[in-house]
Order: sequence, then C-alpha cells, then structure tokens
Amino acid sequence: MSTNEFDDSDQIRLAVRGDERALARLLQSNYAMLYRYLLKVTMNKALTEDLVQETMLKAIERIRTFKAKSKFSTWLIAIASRLYMDEMRRKGRERKWRTDEQALQAIRFEALMAKEEWPHALDALAGLPPNIRVPILLKYYYGYAYEEIAEWLDIPLGTVKSRLHNGLNRLRKELSENEETDSGAK
Repeated sequence: MSTNEFDDSDQIRLAVRGDERALARLLQSNYAMLYRYLLKVTMNKALTEDLVQETMLKAIERIRTFKAKSKFSTWLIAIASRLYMDEMRRKGRERKWRTDEQALQAIRFEALMAKEEWPHALDALAGLPPNIRVPILLKYYYGYAYEEIAEWLDIPLGTVKSRLHNGLNRLRKELSENEETDSGAK
C-alpha cells in the first residue's frame, strides 16, 4: 500500500467522522481530477465550474454516507455525473418548452395566413395556463406517453392525467362558446 493510499484512507475515515479539515484536504486533492472529468463531459467551462462546485457541496453534505466501497474520486465522479444528467434533463425540458412555444406561434401564423379556423383553437390553447397547456401539447400534439410527460415535468402521473382531462374540458368549453358566438354573428 502506497503512502498516498494510506493517507487518503485516513483522511476519508476522519472526514466521515466529521473532521472538516480532512474533508477539505480530500476535496482539494480531487478538485483538478473532477474538473478535468467534467470538462470532458460538458465541453463547457462555465457549466463545468458550476458542476464542480455543486459536486463539492453535495460531497460535503453527504460525506457521512460515504461507505468506502469505491475510491473517493469514484464517489465524486458518480455525484458529478448525476448532477450533470439532472442538469441536462432540466435543460431538455426548457428547450422542449421553448420549442413548443415556437411551434404554437408558427401554427398560429400558418393558420392565419391560410385563413383557416385554427385561430380559435390556438387562442383557446394559448389561453390555458402553461402547467395545463404543456401537457396537452406534449400528449396531443407530439404524442408522448403520460409517463414521459410526468417524468419530464417532474409531476405525478395522476397530475398529468388530471391536467389533460381538465385542460381538454376547458378547451371544449372555450371552442363551443366561440362556435356559438360565430354562428350567432352570421
């Protein structure tokens, strides 16, 4: 066993028991390795810096849960990888939301240019709050499954179904009121 491995295991034991200096030494000795790893994963310096800091904070919060079944560096990489994947999922949801909004605007424009009856439907859809409109778009415009929508929006499956049910009822009511108004005006 090399001196460095012995030192690390001593530092880990002390850190798990609450020795802040030992934990600081461990984090400092693994900082460069973690930074290089995340830089390769993200290919983004700013994101890497944020994730390294967040990983270090998680390690500080969770040091007492470290079981030493793997190397300390491996544990840090696992934390960093989970944080990165969470960040990508969050950004994916944001990107999906922007795409949905742009798609709605494009459809509205095309319908107006073609002088179709779509504007009423689009106006009714746009009048829904985002927490109802997004599940409706994801389900009925893009065809995603309830489970996917629940995961992406980080809400329970029952909430997705409820929002879809309530949203469709509101759309039907809005569209039937517009039909009555239109037919009454002719």
